[in-house]
Amino acid sequence: MIYSQSAKRSIDILYAAQKDLRKRGVILASKKSSRTAAEGLLALAQNENKAAVIELNCETDFVARNDIFRCLAASLAKLALLVDNSQQLSGAFPIGPEYFEGLKLDVEHPKLSGERTVQNAITEVAAMMGENVKLRRGYAMSMSSYGVMSTYLHASPQPGLGRIASILSLEVEDQNAPLDAVQRVGSELAMHVVAAKPSFLTKELVSSEAINNEREILKSQAEASGKPPMAIEKMVEGRLRKYFEEVVLMEQKFVVNDSVNVKTLLSNLSKEVGSPVKIGNFLRMEVGEGLQR
Repeated sequence: MIYSQSAKRSIDILYAAQKDLRKRGVILASKKSSRTAAEGLLALAQNENKAAVIELNCETDFVARNDIFRCLAASLAKLALLVDNSQQLSGAFPIGPEYFEGLKLDVEHPKLSGERTVQNAITEVAAMMGENVKLRRGYAMSMSSYGVMSTYLHASPQPGLGRIASILSLEVEDQNAPLDAVQRVGSELAMHVVAAKPSFLTKELVSSEAINNEREILKSQAEASGKPPMAIEKMVEGRLRKYFEEVVLMEQKFVVNDSVNVKTLLSNLSKEVGSPVKIGNFLRMEVGEGLQR
Protein backbone atom coordinates (compact mmCIF):
# COMPACT_ATOMS: atom_id res chain seq x y z
CA MET A 1 0.00 0.00 0.00
CA ILE A 2 1.33 3.47 -0.95
CA TYR A 3 0.90 6.39 1.42
CA SER A 4 1.17 10.05 0.54
CA GLN A 5 3.48 12.22 2.67
CA SER A 6 0.50 13.94 4.28
CA ALA A 7 -1.13 10.60 5.11
CA LYS A 8 2.13 9.34 6.62
CA ARG A 9 2.41 12.48 8.75
CA SER A 10 -1.15 11.98 9.96
CA ILE A 11 -0.39 8.38 10.96
CA ASP A 12 2.79 9.44 12.76
CA ILE A 13 0.85 12.14 14.62
CA LEU A 14 -1.82 9.59 15.58
CA TYR A 15 0.75 7.09 16.90
CA ALA A 16 2.52 9.85 18.84
CA ALA A 17 -0.78 10.97 20.36
CA GLN A 18 -1.68 7.40 21.35
CA LYS A 19 1.75 6.93 22.92
CA ASP A 20 1.39 10.21 24.84
CA LEU A 21 -2.07 9.25 26.09
CA ARG A 22 -0.79 5.88 27.28
CA LYS A 23 2.08 7.56 29.12
CA ARG A 24 -0.33 9.99 30.77
CA GLY A 25 -2.58 7.08 31.71
CA VAL A 26 0.32 5.24 33.35
CA ILE A 27 1.23 8.38 35.32
CA LEU A 28 -2.39 8.77 36.45
CA ALA A 29 -2.50 5.09 37.37
CA SER A 30 0.59 5.45 39.56
CA LYS A 31 -1.06 8.39 41.35
CA LYS A 32 -4.08 6.20 42.13
CA SER A 33 -1.97 3.32 43.51
CA SER A 34 -2.32 4.51 47.12
CA ARG A 35 -6.14 4.46 47.04
CA THR A 36 -7.99 1.61 48.75
CA ALA A 37 -8.88 -1.24 46.39
CA ALA A 38 -11.09 -3.74 48.22
CA GLU A 39 -13.46 -4.76 45.40
CA GLY A 40 -12.54 -7.04 42.53
CA LEU A 41 -12.63 -10.69 41.54
CA LEU A 42 -11.07 -14.04 42.25
CA ALA A 43 -9.91 -15.96 39.19
CA LEU A 44 -9.35 -19.71 39.29
CA ALA A 45 -7.48 -21.97 36.88
CA GLN A 46 -7.21 -25.74 37.16
CA ASN A 47 -5.78 -28.82 35.51
CA GLU A 48 -6.03 -32.47 36.53
CA ASN A 49 -3.55 -32.28 39.41
CA LYS A 50 -3.35 -28.62 40.38
CA ALA A 51 -5.49 -25.54 40.98
CA ALA A 52 -4.54 -21.89 41.42
CA VAL A 53 -6.57 -18.87 42.49
CA ILE A 54 -5.63 -15.18 42.47
CA GLU A 55 -7.29 -12.03 43.83
CA LEU A 56 -7.28 -8.96 41.59
CA ASN A 57 -8.56 -5.85 43.33
CA CYS A 58 -10.07 -2.59 42.13
CA GLU A 59 -11.96 0.23 43.85
CA THR A 60 -15.53 -0.36 42.65
CA ASP A 61 -17.79 -3.19 41.61
CA PHE A 62 -18.38 -1.30 38.35
CA VAL A 63 -14.76 -1.94 37.26
CA ALA A 64 -14.95 -5.56 38.49
CA ARG A 65 -17.72 -6.07 35.91
CA ASN A 66 -15.57 -4.67 33.09
CA ASP A 67 -14.57 -7.17 30.40
CA ILE A 68 -10.93 -6.01 30.27
CA PHE A 69 -10.57 -6.37 34.06
CA ARG A 70 -12.05 -9.86 33.89
CA CYS A 71 -9.72 -10.91 31.07
CA LEU A 72 -6.73 -9.69 33.07
CA ALA A 73 -7.84 -11.66 36.16
CA ALA A 74 -8.33 -14.86 34.12
CA SER A 75 -4.92 -14.45 32.47
CA LEU A 76 -3.23 -14.01 35.86
CA ALA A 77 -4.85 -17.21 37.18
CA LYS A 78 -3.57 -19.17 34.17
CA LEU A 79 -0.10 -17.77 34.85
CA ALA A 80 -0.33 -18.69 38.55
CA LEU A 81 -1.08 -22.27 37.54
CA LEU A 82 2.39 -22.40 35.92
CA VAL A 83 4.24 -21.34 39.10
CA ASP A 84 6.46 -24.17 40.36
CA ASN A 85 5.34 -25.26 43.83
CA SER A 86 6.92 -28.74 43.68
CA GLN A 87 8.90 -28.04 46.87
CA GLN A 88 5.67 -27.51 48.81
CA LEU A 89 4.93 -30.86 50.45
CA SER A 90 1.37 -30.08 51.51
CA GLY A 91 -1.16 -27.30 51.90
CA ALA A 92 -1.78 -24.22 49.83
CA PHE A 93 1.31 -22.60 48.34
CA PRO A 94 1.14 -18.78 48.61
CA ILE A 95 1.85 -16.89 45.39
CA GLY A 96 2.44 -13.25 46.20
CA PRO A 97 2.87 -10.46 43.63
CA GLU A 98 6.65 -10.99 43.79
CA TYR A 99 6.27 -14.33 41.98
CA PHE A 100 4.92 -12.49 38.94
CA GLU A 101 7.78 -9.98 38.67
CA GLY A 102 9.36 -10.20 35.24
CA LEU A 103 6.78 -12.69 33.97
CA LYS A 104 4.88 -11.92 30.77
CA LEU A 105 1.33 -12.61 29.74
CA ASP A 106 -1.14 -11.95 26.95
CA VAL A 107 -4.45 -10.62 28.26
CA GLU A 108 -6.13 -11.75 25.03
CA HIS A 109 -8.47 -8.78 24.78
CA PRO A 110 -8.85 -6.64 21.61
CA LYS A 111 -8.04 -3.47 23.56
CA LEU A 112 -5.04 -4.99 25.32
CA SER A 113 -3.62 -7.58 22.96
CA GLY A 114 0.00 -8.61 22.74
CA GLU A 115 2.51 -9.82 25.28
CA ARG A 116 3.63 -7.53 28.11
CA THR A 117 4.92 -7.89 31.68
CA VAL A 118 2.40 -8.54 34.44
CA GLN A 119 3.09 -5.17 36.05
CA ASN A 120 2.71 -3.30 32.75
CA ALA A 121 -0.57 -5.10 32.07
CA ILE A 122 -1.94 -4.18 35.51
CA THR A 123 -0.77 -0.56 35.15
CA GLU A 124 -2.36 -0.22 31.70
CA VAL A 125 -5.67 -1.66 32.91
CA ALA A 126 -5.59 0.73 35.88
CA ALA A 127 -5.05 3.61 33.43
CA MET A 128 -7.96 2.46 31.26
CA MET A 129 -10.29 1.99 34.24
CA GLY A 130 -9.27 5.16 36.06
CA GLU A 131 -8.97 3.23 39.32
CA ASN A 132 -6.33 1.60 41.48
CA VAL A 133 -5.92 -1.99 40.25
CA LYS A 134 -3.63 -4.38 42.06
CA LEU A 135 -2.80 -8.06 42.26
CA ARG A 136 -3.17 -8.78 45.97
CA ARG A 137 -2.42 -12.48 46.43
CA GLY A 138 -2.67 -15.97 45.04
CA TYR A 139 -2.47 -19.61 46.09
CA ALA A 140 -1.75 -22.88 44.32
CA MET A 141 -2.57 -26.38 45.51
CA SER A 142 -1.32 -29.63 43.98
CA MET A 143 -2.42 -33.23 44.35
CA SER A 144 0.20 -35.35 46.11
CA SER A 145 -1.78 -38.60 46.06
CA TYR A 146 -4.36 -40.50 44.03
CA GLY A 147 -7.72 -38.75 44.22
CA VAL A 148 -9.52 -35.64 42.97
CA MET A 149 -9.05 -31.88 43.11
CA SER A 150 -12.35 -30.02 43.48
CA THR A 151 -13.08 -26.31 43.18
CA TYR A 152 -16.08 -24.03 43.61
CA LEU A 153 -16.75 -20.38 42.79
CA HIS A 154 -19.59 -18.41 44.35
CA ALA A 155 -21.16 -15.30 42.80
CA SER A 156 -19.58 -16.30 39.51
CA PRO A 157 -20.28 -13.93 36.58
CA GLN A 158 -18.61 -16.36 34.17
CA PRO A 159 -16.62 -19.61 34.34
CA GLY A 160 -13.36 -19.23 36.26
CA LEU A 161 -14.33 -15.99 38.03
CA GLY A 162 -16.16 -15.26 41.29
CA ARG A 163 -16.15 -13.45 44.62
CA ILE A 164 -15.63 -16.49 46.89
CA ALA A 165 -13.55 -19.53 45.93
CA SER A 166 -12.61 -22.86 47.43
CA ILE A 167 -10.13 -25.58 46.52
CA LEU A 168 -10.26 -29.01 48.16
CA SER A 169 -8.37 -32.25 47.56
CA LEU A 170 -9.67 -35.73 48.37
CA GLU A 171 -7.06 -38.50 48.64
CA VAL A 172 -7.95 -42.15 48.05
CA GLU A 173 -5.69 -44.86 49.47
CA ASP A 174 -6.42 -47.55 46.84
CA GLN A 175 -5.23 -46.33 43.43
CA ASN A 176 -7.61 -48.77 41.74
CA ALA A 177 -10.70 -47.41 43.45
CA PRO A 178 -13.32 -45.74 41.20
CA LEU A 179 -13.45 -41.95 41.44
CA ASP A 180 -17.00 -41.13 40.30
CA ALA A 181 -18.42 -40.95 43.83
CA VAL A 182 -15.27 -39.19 45.07
CA GLN A 183 -15.67 -36.49 42.42
CA ARG A 184 -19.32 -35.99 43.36
CA VAL A 185 -18.57 -35.64 47.07
CA GLY A 186 -15.52 -33.49 46.32
CA SER A 187 -17.67 -31.00 44.41
CA GLU A 188 -20.20 -30.90 47.25
CA LEU A 189 -17.45 -30.41 49.85
CA ALA A 190 -15.90 -27.56 47.86
CA MET A 191 -19.32 -25.87 47.95
CA HIS A 192 -19.56 -26.68 51.67
CA VAL A 193 -16.24 -24.92 52.37
CA VAL A 194 -17.53 -21.74 50.73
CA ALA A 195 -20.79 -21.84 52.71
CA ALA A 196 -19.56 -23.04 56.12
CA LYS A 197 -16.27 -21.08 56.33
CA PRO A 198 -14.12 -23.64 58.20
CA SER A 199 -10.82 -22.40 59.62
CA PHE A 200 -9.21 -25.76 60.46
CA LEU A 201 -9.28 -29.27 58.99
CA THR A 202 -9.27 -31.22 62.31
CA LYS A 203 -9.55 -30.43 66.02
CA GLU A 204 -5.89 -31.36 66.43
CA LEU A 205 -4.91 -28.49 64.13
CA VAL A 206 -6.64 -25.85 66.26
CA SER A 207 -3.88 -24.02 68.12
CA SER A 208 -3.80 -24.21 71.91
CA GLU A 209 -3.81 -20.40 71.92
CA ALA A 210 -7.09 -20.29 69.98
CA ILE A 211 -8.66 -22.89 72.28
CA ASN A 212 -7.51 -21.10 75.46
CA ASN A 213 -8.82 -17.75 74.17
CA GLU A 214 -12.18 -19.28 73.29
CA ARG A 215 -12.35 -21.11 76.64
CA GLU A 216 -11.66 -17.84 78.48
CA ILE A 217 -14.44 -16.05 76.60
CA LEU A 218 -16.92 -18.90 77.18
CA LYS A 219 -16.04 -19.10 80.89
CA SER A 220 -16.63 -15.38 81.31
CA GLN A 221 -20.01 -15.69 79.59
CA ALA A 222 -20.99 -18.71 81.72
CA GLU A 223 -19.97 -17.04 84.98
CA ALA A 224 -22.36 -14.20 84.19
CA SER A 225 -25.21 -16.70 84.60
CA GLY A 226 -24.49 -16.95 88.34
CA LYS A 227 -24.52 -20.77 88.31
CA PRO A 228 -22.21 -22.90 90.52
CA PRO A 229 -18.63 -23.70 89.33
CA MET A 230 -19.43 -27.31 88.36
CA ALA A 231 -22.31 -26.21 86.18
CA ILE A 232 -20.17 -23.47 84.65
CA GLU A 233 -17.49 -26.01 83.69
CA LYS A 234 -20.07 -28.20 81.95
CA MET A 235 -21.43 -25.15 80.12
CA VAL A 236 -17.94 -24.21 78.94
CA GLU A 237 -17.17 -27.72 77.66
CA GLY A 238 -20.51 -27.91 75.84
CA ARG A 239 -19.99 -24.54 74.18
CA LEU A 240 -16.41 -25.49 73.28
CA ARG A 241 -17.75 -28.53 71.40
CA LYS A 242 -20.09 -26.14 69.59
CA TYR A 243 -17.08 -23.95 68.74
CA PHE A 244 -15.30 -26.92 67.13
CA GLU A 245 -18.44 -27.72 65.13
CA GLU A 246 -18.36 -24.18 63.78
CA VAL A 247 -14.68 -23.81 62.83
CA VAL A 248 -13.37 -27.36 62.20
CA LEU A 249 -14.23 -28.81 58.79
CA MET A 250 -14.34 -32.45 59.92
CA GLU A 251 -16.73 -31.56 62.78
CA GLN A 252 -19.09 -29.34 60.76
CA LYS A 253 -22.54 -30.50 59.74
CA PHE A 254 -22.58 -31.15 56.01
CA VAL A 255 -24.49 -28.33 54.27
CA VAL A 256 -26.01 -30.67 51.68
CA ASN A 257 -27.30 -33.05 54.37
CA ASP A 258 -27.10 -31.71 57.91
CA SER A 259 -28.02 -35.06 59.45
CA VAL A 260 -24.33 -36.02 59.13
CA ASN A 261 -21.09 -34.20 59.77
CA VAL A 262 -18.16 -34.15 57.33
CA LYS A 263 -16.34 -36.89 59.26
CA THR A 264 -19.31 -39.25 58.88
CA LEU A 265 -19.69 -38.24 55.22
CA LEU A 266 -16.11 -39.33 54.48
CA SER A 267 -16.59 -42.55 56.42
CA ASN A 268 -19.64 -43.38 54.30
CA LEU A 269 -17.77 -42.45 51.11
CA SER A 270 -14.87 -44.73 52.07
CA LYS A 271 -17.30 -47.65 52.44
CA GLU A 272 -18.91 -46.81 49.09
CA VAL A 273 -15.64 -46.83 47.11
CA GLY A 274 -14.05 -49.64 49.13
CA SER A 275 -11.02 -47.63 50.21
CA PRO A 276 -10.17 -44.99 52.86
CA VAL A 277 -10.81 -41.45 51.61
CA LYS A 278 -9.54 -38.35 53.41
CA ILE A 279 -9.34 -34.61 52.82
CA GLY A 280 -5.78 -33.73 51.89
CA ASN A 281 -6.06 -29.95 52.01
CA PHE A 282 -8.57 -27.17 51.57
CA LEU A 283 -8.54 -23.45 50.92
CA ARG A 284 -11.19 -20.73 51.06
CA MET A 285 -10.76 -17.18 49.70
CA GLU A 286 -13.07 -14.19 49.53
CA VAL A 287 -12.64 -10.88 47.75
CA GLY A 288 -11.56 -8.11 50.10
CA GLU A 289 -11.38 -10.21 53.27
CA GLY A 290 -9.09 -8.56 55.80
CA LEU A 291 -9.10 -5.24 53.94
CA GLN A 292 -10.54 -2.06 55.41
CA ARG A 293 -13.31 -0.77 53.17
